[in-house]
Amino acid sequence: MNRRHALQALGCLMLRPTGARAGNGIALDALRSGGALLLRHALTEPGIGDPQGFRLDDCSTQRNLSAGGRAQARAAGEALRARDVKMDAVYSSAWCRCIDTAKEMFPELQVEVLPALNSFFAGQGDRERQTAALRQWITALDDRRRVALVTHQVNVLALTGDNLAMGEAIVVQPDRRGGVRTAGRLAL
Repeated sequence: MNRRHALQALGCLMLRPTGARAGNGIALDALRSGGALLLRHALTEPGIGDPQGFRLDDCSTQRNLSAGGRAQARAAGEALRARDVKMDAVYSSAWCRCIDTAKEMFPELQVEVLPALNSFFAGQGDRERQTAALRQWITALDDRRRVALVTHQVNVLALTGDNLAMGEAIVVQPDRRGGVRTAGRLAL
């Protein structure tokens, strides 16, 4: 485990601002007022994508969270709670590594699968349709609602242009033009 992952597993919540207006605490303040914590699942077992022939209904066929990833997710949830950031709901991709990240981070909440969060890596799914559906879903959020959305690197990149490492997150909110804006970036 490298130094950054060790710090993450210990629950260090680091804010990396994005954009000219961003500064320390902006992302957390934005999330407290309402929006979505859009995060890439926590650390996994080595590999890229999933093994050939994996099935969504069988976690044993997928690339799953490592022990370090489970600890990372628990520590991230604890760090958010320690900073008085509470989620109203948590949604996840159907992949086990995303569902498990959500359950470890937010054990007090029921995890709901949101198909727009499913991976479209390597030709799975439909990048354009899912990204449009996710954008529409976020723009329809109630202004004060705080949700966590656990997904994959390709989904975050398509929606925001941000390339997140495992366990990193950004805070997104609807903008006035019917789109989605990034309020800040968090390494959980």
